[in-house]
Amino acid sequence: MEKYKGISDFDQLLDKKYGKVGTSKRIVFEENAHMFIISEMLKEARHEANMTQEQLAEKAGTKKSYISKLENAKGNINLSTLFRIFEIGLERKIGLTFL
Repeated sequence: MEKYKGISDFDQLLDKKYGKVGTSKRIVFEENAHMFIISEMLKEARHEANMTQEQLAEKAGTKKSYISKLENAKGNINLSTLFRIFEIGLERKIGLTFL
């Protein structure tokens, strides 16, 4: 833990482990973190809708393997596909916030 001595908040920990905001290592970390969050939201919404991956894929016009990849945070997603999966497939609205 000597490596993290003097770190007192989460932002400092992220800076130490992944670099400052805007560095390539930090950008990759943040992209992966966002994909993980989306994957968890997708799984939760699908379970709440009592749907299988196959049912969701059929309703949203995509493949089960694609839904599986998304739920495991292993694939990239286009914004239009994200909207289609949530709004058509799961009948849920999406809101975006830009900071």
